[in-house]
Amino acid sequence: MLVGSHSVNLFQARKPSFRNYTSPLNPLTRTPSSCSYSASAPTCFPIKSSSAAAAPSKTELTLANLDKLLPKSAPPQPPQLDPQPGIEDRKKKATMENKGKGFLEGLSLSRLWPQVKAAAEEMSPRHLKTLRRLLSKTAEYSPRNNLGSRWREYHGSNNWAGLLDPLDENLRREVVRYGEFIQAAYQSFHNNPAMSVEETQMPRNVALPDRSYKVTKSLYATSAIGLPDWVDDVAPDLGWMTQRSSWIGYVAVCDDRREITRMGRRDIVIALRGTSTCLEWAENMRAQLIQMPPVEEGGEEAQAKVECGFQSLYKTPGAHVPSLSQSVVEEIKRLKELYKGEELSITVTGHSLGAAIALLVGDELKTCAEDMPPVAVFSFGGPRVGNRGFANRMEAKNVKVLRIVNSQDLITRVPGIFVGEGVLEEKLKNSKIADMLDKKMPFAYSHVGTELRVDTKMSPYLKPNADVACCHDLEAYLHLVDGFLASNCPFRKNAKRSLVRLLQDQGSNVKKLYISKANNLSSLNLEREGLMATCLPSPS
Repeated sequence: MLVGSHSVNLFQARKPSFRNYTSPLNPLTRTPSSCSYSASAPTCFPIKSSSAAAAPSKTELTLANLDKLLPKSAPPQPPQLDPQPGIEDRKKKATMENKGKGFLEGLSLSRLWPQVKAAAEEMSPRHLKTLRRLLSKTAEYSPRNNLGSRWREYHGSNNWAGLLDPLDENLRREVVRYGEFIQAAYQSFHNNPAMSVEETQMPRNVALPDRSYKVTKSLYATSAIGLPDWVDDVAPDLGWMTQRSSWIGYVAVCDDRREITRMGRRDIVIALRGTSTCLEWAENMRAQLIQMPPVEEGGEEAQAKVECGFQSLYKTPGAHVPSLSQSVVEEIKRLKELYKGEELSITVTGHSLGAAIALLVGDELKTCAEDMPPVAVFSFGGPRVGNRGFANRMEAKNVKVLRIVNSQDLITRVPGIFVGEGVLEEKLKNSKIADMLDKKMPFAYSHVGTELRVDTKMSPYLKPNADVACCHDLEAYLHLVDGFLASNCPFRKNAKRSLVRLLQDQGSNVKKLYISKANNLSSLNLEREGLMATCLPSPS
């Protein structure tokens, strides 16, 4: 290969050198020499640093332009101490709260809050576990303490002084227990409302709530009013509604030694149901007062009067059964002789019509024989029965009466002229106005005994505007008694009584909140388990 003479200088030998030359592409570096290339003829010649600074090359200009275009990273800043820690966090929190506040204001929660608050207050007790317990069909009873030597006090020897307000827990349990005896009478009648001649010869099978008692006698009430025979021809399937004599209750006696020891005596219970047949309703309408036969001539007992319809049901004998009065007196005399020498008590309990007749039973039993045991009456939702003379007669005979009254129950204000309740009625009873009304007015009725007043509006489960049937219903009464603490206290939170029967009998009067909760609980299925499936609903 031939090389021109003009190119010989390019290939001259150089001394070997280990000098490190930096890249010419870096404009920040200053090199002692670099290569410059020309487009026409690439020539390598030494360039001094002074000439490079005076006349920058195209490469340097390009790199300078790129340096302007590309983003530069900020130099690291030294850490600064915050003189007040948490200020930034508080600012961020305040900002979020302002945003949330504006959002909540947009929802207008001020209008929704009263409804939410009301729903929260209705949901008492708060825990679903407690509501599930109340909706359970497994009965949970209040503690049944040993009454022992105090049984006379709970039976009314001191007119229940100091036990009603606040309500003593032992008395509460006794009141509920006697109410359940009436429920057993309702259930037994509804299971078999028709009466046969063969049935009257032996006691009816009654499913008692307390197994320590046994039924010894069935009781029948007969109406003095008769309906024409063509009524039975028109409605033969409803003959029990028009029959003159009907099964109304029973006599039971405690037969368990452990229970006798707990109560301090052997207890005899007379339980009477409320109105269920057409003729019983007809007797209820006979509200005129009639004279009671005096025990002794003269005295205040000669002024005692009672309602005509109640006396008729109590004293009228039937075609195949004796009168209710005769049946009760004979059975009590028999039991008194059977358990002679033992400590005995007689408790008469009834609801509605049964509560009215219970007073007549207590009045007669106290003087039907010598050395009669203590007689007490526990009445639920009972109407007025007689005048002030009858009330004085019961008091003179030392018959103790505890009237359980619902303030919203209209039945407790009839029959007669309604002039007041509670304290007002007690004041009128001992005034001259009462004497004038008793002598001049044919409907001057007066209540008897001591009063335990409850109120439907105190229950967190029942609607405050519950209807008349609910306010008079026996299960509603037992529910209110079980939750009653005192007249100035709310419904007790540890109430034991199940709500199942209340939901079944008075579902339309239970607050919707608990209806929905009951429907959501899978453990509650009334139709599948068939609670009281064979029992008609209470006519009250």
